[in-house]
Formats: sequence, C-alpha cells, structure tokens
Amino acid sequence: MMRFTGKRAVVTGGSRGIGQCIARQLIEQGAHVHIFDRTPGNDTDFEFHKVDIGDPASVREAVDTLPDDIDLLVNNAGITRDRSLLKMGDTEWSAVLDTNLSGSFYMIRELAPRLVIRGGGRIVNITSINALRGKFGQANYTAAKAGLIGLTMTAARELGPKGITVNAVAPGMVLTDMAKELPEEILERALQESVLGALATPLDVARTVLFLLSDDAAAITGQIIKVDAGQYI
Repeated sequence: MMRFTGKRAVVTGGSRGIGQCIARQLIEQGAHVHIFDRTPGNDTDFEFHKVDIGDPASVREAVDTLPDDIDLLVNNAGITRDRSLLKMGDTEWSAVLDTNLSGSFYMIRELAPRLVIRGGGRIVNITSINALRGKFGQANYTAAKAGLIGLTMTAARELGPKGITVNAVAPGMVLTDMAKELPEEILERALQESVLGALATPLDVARTVLFLLSDDAAAITGQIIKVDAGQYI
C-alpha cells in the first residue's frame, strides 16, 4: 500500500535506530525522505543533510536547502546523558534539552510555515513513556521528553486551524541495535514491565508513526500514543 506516493518527508535523527526504520518505511510506501542528522547512515535511498538539531542556525540553514513541497515532519532526534539528579552537570543537562526538546521546536518553527502554505501537513514527535512516569538517572531526558509533550499539545492547537495535525508517539524500551547492547538486567527489567511478554521493535514504532502521518489519521491531533508493549500500564 503506497500511502505516501508523491509526499516529501523530513525525519530528524534518521540515520540509525528508530529514525532509520521510520524513514525506510516511508520510502517503501512512496515518500521522498530527507534525513537531518549529524552523521550519515548506511542507507543511500535517503537524502542526507548534516544538521546539528540543537543549533537553530544549523536547522535554519538546512531547511533553506529543502524544496518547498514538504508534507511531513518526524522529530525523532534524541540523545541521552544519564546521571543521577544530584550528580548531573550543566553540560549534561543542557545538551539533552537542546537536542531532545529545543531541536523539535526549531524544526517546527522553520517547517510549519511551508506546511501552512501547502494547506496542511503532518507532524509527529517522538517522546517517551518516561516523560509520563519519570526515570532514575534521566532527569534531563524525562524533562525534555515531557516538554515535548507540551510542545505537541500547543502546536496541535495553534496549527490545527491551518490543516496541520501534530501528534506524539511515546515508546518504551525498543529493541534497537543500541538497546540490545545494554546490560542484560536492564533489558530484563523492561521485559518484566511488559504485559505482552515481549519488547517493542523499531518497526512497531514506525508503523504507528506512519499511521499518524497518513490520511487515515486526518482527524487525530494532540494525541500521545504509547508503543511500549504495556510497560506503562
């Protein structure tokens, strides 16, 4: 089913992991995909742009190189700098906030005017179930992802009258290549939280994102959809 034939999408952090899976699924369903990331991945079907998402000038410069007919935006780029609250340094705090929250704001601010001119579009932000429940050692990450939920709600309210839907997907532990390298006890703890007895995969997240980007979700905006195999319940 080629739901995105003729559509142009931007996926941040799309060179690897969940972002790469989202971009690959968009390509397979007919979209032309621009990747905004710091380093290129191993997939040559995407149009790669070297961008520091946390730098508004870098974002603006990259967006200026895009064609006018962008339809879809996925704010996926994110980093972690885990440390307990009392030991977290200023750089660890600000680096995560800059990329995980401010970067999404910069992308929406630069691209939304184009969607308005085109008469509509779709934006999906990747947050986390930990934004809803907190997580030891992730004060910076959970604060940024919680802020992204607030940004999603406000953007949905402001951009809805312009024909633009804005939603968020909140994964739990996802079995990316990076996650598979985590200590076994961390994966086991997440698995025990899951009511389905198995952890989500990047494809599980990508399929949810593509639904929200599609015309099937035309009446859905301002929503946070968990893809966590029941970890949050």
